[in-house]
Amino acid sequence: MNRRNFLLKSLITGFGLGYSGNLLASAPNIADKRITILHTNDIHSRIDPFPNDGGRNANQGGLTKLANLVSQIRREENNILLLDAGDVFQGTPYFNFYGGELEFRMMSKIGFNASTIGNHEFDNGLKGIYDQLPHADFSHICSNYDFSDTILNGSILPYKVYRKGGLKIGVFGLGIELDGLVGRKNYENTKYLDPVAVANDMVAELKRKNCDLIICLSHLGYSYRSEKIDDLKLAAMVSGIDLIIGGHTHTFLDEPTVVKNPEGFETLVHQVGTGALRLGKVDFVFSKENKMKFAMAKSLTT
Repeated sequence: MNRRNFLLKSLITGFGLGYSGNLLASAPNIADKRITILHTNDIHSRIDPFPNDGGRNANQGGLTKLANLVSQIRREENNILLLDAGDVFQGTPYFNFYGGELEFRMMSKIGFNASTIGNHEFDNGLKGIYDQLPHADFSHICSNYDFSDTILNGSILPYKVYRKGGLKIGVFGLGIELDGLVGRKNYENTKYLDPVAVANDMVAELKRKNCDLIICLSHLGYSYRSEKIDDLKLAAMVSGIDLIIGGHTHTFLDEPTVVKNPEGFETLVHQVGTGALRLGKVDFVFSKENKMKFAMAKSLTT
């Protein structure tokens, strides 16, 4: 059995450490509804755990360990969305050999629902993305990259609405500005659109679709000292995003940052580092009338 097929087969049983328990032992009211959001970012082709080299991440991380953790949580929770905030590609020789195929196939086995487009997804050009999409049994969502004049036209969704446990969850995605970060020949005629304006449009659209929960998959970065747009600025400027799942800056947060914008709306901003070292878990509880009551969240080590 070759290495690629062995890795995929191994996901059936899973490797790694166990999940220690629920954040919420049970809903406070029998009529309440609960949705669990699991999330990753900046996996960077980390299939196996980090090597046993004495470093701080030795024997940790990787999709094989993540698979085991997710599998155990699925036995505990009924309504789960598993989401990723981009930069699945690039970082280990697996990407050099397989171009992203192994990453997408393993994520499909684990049961990811959606991922956004990070800057490293462009490392093999637009055709590099296009050729690997058939291996992904999950959606790719990005709202502020206009691919209409490229080979990816129609392949990337601006948003998607999921139905789980009697709730409607709207998910949209935002990518970082490519100019100066990615070579022009790699993104070709992809147009970058202002993420704040797009986010406002997406929130309005998802509210029109009566979504109970609105999530942004962001590859903008957690925070910058400059005026460059980041997740914290986005949360402060756009009202109506319940959760921003971030990426790009490889920021390890033990729990989400709560941002209250001038209108009084509170957004959770979460990011869980890199290399599948951690898995974010956010539990939202709604009343039977689909009114959000509270949320609890943390990062779990894989």
